[in-house]
Amino acid sequence: MIPPKANAAFVTAMEDVLDVYTRPQDPKRPLVCLNETSKQLSKETRTPIPMRPGQSARSDYEYERNGVASLFMLFAPLVG
Repeated sequence: MIPPKANAAFVTAMEDVLDVYTRPQDPKRPLVCLNETSKQLSKETRTPIPMRPGQSARSDYEYERNGVASLFMLFAPLVG
């Protein structure tokens, strides 16, 4: 929650960010967006049972932690 005293500053900063998205497309200054997340990697501890006719695949709920991966996505929304 944004404290009441910080509302005006937050809204002003957000409007500055949103103004970037309304600029016309300029090949010399492309709009590039970045998103980042981390995902836990897991490994099966038991071999999953493959699906058979009339029965879906089954896997155990147990897993082994296998590290963490950082995922980055860059895209240019005005270019497509």
